[in-house]
Amino acid sequence: MSGSNSRGIAAGIFTAAMVAALPLQSRAQGIDGPWQWQAAVYAWVPTIGGSTRFPESGGGSSVDVSMRDVLDALKMTFMGNLSVTNGRWGLWTDLVYADFGHSKQSFREFSIGGQPLPGGVDANTVLDLKNWIWTTAGTYRFASTPEYTADVLAGVRMLDMKQTLSWSLNGNIGSLPIAREGTAKLNLTNWDAVVGVKGAASFGPERKWFVPYYLDIGAGESKLTWQANLGIGYRFGWGALVASWRYLDYEMKSDQAIQSLTMNGPLFGAVFQF
Repeated sequence: MSGSNSRGIAAGIFTAAMVAALPLQSRAQGIDGPWQWQAAVYAWVPTIGGSTRFPESGGGSSVDVSMRDVLDALKMTFMGNLSVTNGRWGLWTDLVYADFGHSKQSFREFSIGGQPLPGGVDANTVLDLKNWIWTTAGTYRFASTPEYTADVLAGVRMLDMKQTLSWSLNGNIGSLPIAREGTAKLNLTNWDAVVGVKGAASFGPERKWFVPYYLDIGAGESKLTWQANLGIGYRFGWGALVASWRYLDYEMKSDQAIQSLTMNGPLFGAVFQF
């Protein structure tokens, strides 16, 4: 549905990555210690949602299509996350790359110039989406006890998206002034300042169980962006296993063709510290 936030199911995402914000030690850390690094491998299985207004090839009217109806095929993905700390100060960075593509046959929820297709017309569509989402921030640990750690962070997030839509119209189009087929492309690169908090709370025997959390919010070239991650983990001698729910949301400004984007779903990982 055009011009509204839509959500849909994408194929599962499984990737090797490097993860921060998941402390492994039960003792207080990050106050007087040496350099510390964190890394992990994980799988994120989100739904993908959003909406885009494509300019029609050759100018004039626009073509609206909902990602919910076309993004259900994953071609390639990589997600990496790395942190380094020394004392209270640290650096945290996260990179997400995803390439989706899907074709939709006899697609009805498609409009030209804001008007739905006539009853006798079907649209066959192919949508390809490539996006990079990079967040990097400096961190400062303001709380550190055997039961609880908390860092504040401040930095930037970059969203780079490339979308290509190809379509062909079949059926009785009457006097509707459109071509029977076409291709439209959109490129968007947004930079936003973000602030947030991350850390973990430990509990249970020997504090082996812990609750990792992450939250940020920002704006800039986007109207609003925010990200949250909350879960549960268990520590072993070699590291930890973690399960969480991660949500990433973008709301764009009214003059941008890409109007919204969400990635929302469970995450499972194995975390290592060195």
